[in-house]
Amino acid sequence: MEGKSRNILVILIILVIAVAVFSSFGMDLFTPASPPITLPPVEESQPGGETPEDDPNESQILVSVTPETVQNVIATLARPSSYYCQVTVEYSESEGKLTAEQWVDGGWSKTDTTLPSGTVRHSIVGEEWVYYWYGNSRTWTSAPADTYSADLEGPHIPTYEDVLAEEPACITAADYVEKNGMACIYVAVEDPELGSVSHYWISVESGLLAAAEQIKADKVVLSMNATAAERPVTPGQEFSLPDGTVLHTVQSAA
Repeated sequence: MEGKSRNILVILIILVIAVAVFSSFGMDLFTPASPPITLPPVEESQPGGETPEDDPNESQILVSVTPETVQNVIATLARPSSYYCQVTVEYSESEGKLTAEQWVDGGWSKTDTTLPSGTVRHSIVGEEWVYYWYGNSRTWTSAPADTYSADLEGPHIPTYEDVLAEEPACITAADYVEKNGMACIYVAVEDPELGSVSHYWISVESGLLAAAEQIKADKVVLSMNATAAERPVTPGQEFSLPDGTVLHTVQSAA
């Protein structure tokens, strides 16, 4: 009789352990995974607009962006490896305007820039060299390139990476807003030496600069706007010199 009771007790202990183990794994199996960290949708288009309220139907954790945290948020962004976009830059003091088309692919960039004078500057940057020529010229000039050559040879504007180099104390505002139809991170940066304020709008979707402006004495002296990036660049497109030499060909997406 005592042995039978002992066997019953052992069976009960095994059942308790089994229930405990199942409960532990069952919680993992039936509990939803933690929602991914995503950037919030935006509705405001003006600088410093209010951050949109959370959608109660959306399962997401919004990343807070403030002047203190915006550089860390921007540092998580990355430019796409292949894209096409159009850029317009306006200079209020000279009433000049620059427009550019830019193709970027596989470490190469090709830019056709119409300068305020109306002259078209063509440039190709890749493999540590920059090649450029004007209009329908059949000759070109080449020179060593650096990290910033693709941007400088293109629209001649600052990039979002410049925000990362700013002193945190100079960042006066940061928010999520909408600009040019794109969800963006907005940043305002003061330059006490120049007495100017620069505004940046960085596309959350592509990591590219969607817009920028520089203000001096309460007047916008430079404004830049870009179209949403088209990705990737059409396969087969060639980055060629005036004599037909092909420096790079866009390959089909893997």
